[in-house]
Amino acid sequence: MAKIKPQALLLQSKKKKGPTRINPSSVITCNIIVILIVLSLYATYRNWFNRSSNQLGTGLENFEHSVTSGESTGTHLPSYAIFNTAKGSITIELYKDASRDVVNKFVNLCQKGYFKGMLFNHVIKNFVIQGGHSQTLEVAGDWILKGKAHSQLATSPKHEAFMLGTLKPNKGSKEFELFITTAPIPDLSDKLVIFGRVIKGEDVVQEIEEVDTDEHYQPKSPVGIVDIALKQEA
Repeated sequence: MAKIKPQALLLQSKKKKGPTRINPSSVITCNIIVILIVLSLYATYRNWFNRSSNQLGTGLENFEHSVTSGESTGTHLPSYAIFNTAKGSITIELYKDASRDVVNKFVNLCQKGYFKGMLFNHVIKNFVIQGGHSQTLEVAGDWILKGKAHSQLATSPKHEAFMLGTLKPNKGSKEFELFITTAPIPDLSDKLVIFGRVIKGEDVVQEIEEVDTDEHYQPKSPVGIVDIALKQEA
């Protein structure tokens, strides 16, 4: 048998394919690429999450602000107003659908503090209590001059007691007076814009109605509104 020379064996060993070795630098490069991809995806997710949270928070803040300030219209207007008076609290359900413009103006004035410290200037038993910054009798006086013939006229649910109204818009007047009826008044809608009704605190209204007044129906001891709180739920 012929012997294979050492040089031939060396050549044959070089021709044989051995296992491929992985370059360490390639492994490191691949790992870096994977890490960069993961970090990029995470950063994108955090950015999207923060943007969504900010939009949601801004929306909630705007909604809460609209409720308190009355700058929104429609369903965002508050449904109730709580009159805090020296005699107690009176809860009013606002007619924001039937009298939206008036309610919107009322809410805006509440936000500006217009009603804080407003006095009930005139209290007429079995008729109406009037709150305002003006000392004139105005609409209430007109009713008084006509006498108390209201009991002779037919009434309807629109003329119930404990209704909240204000004077019909007058271009020459900047006042926003409040009237709470204490008895059914048939010609009420001819004089006022009704924008709410008392649903709680009727006893407080009646207590105010019983205060002593002078010949001009002005309370001898001041009684008025401390402030008004706006609520979505009673």
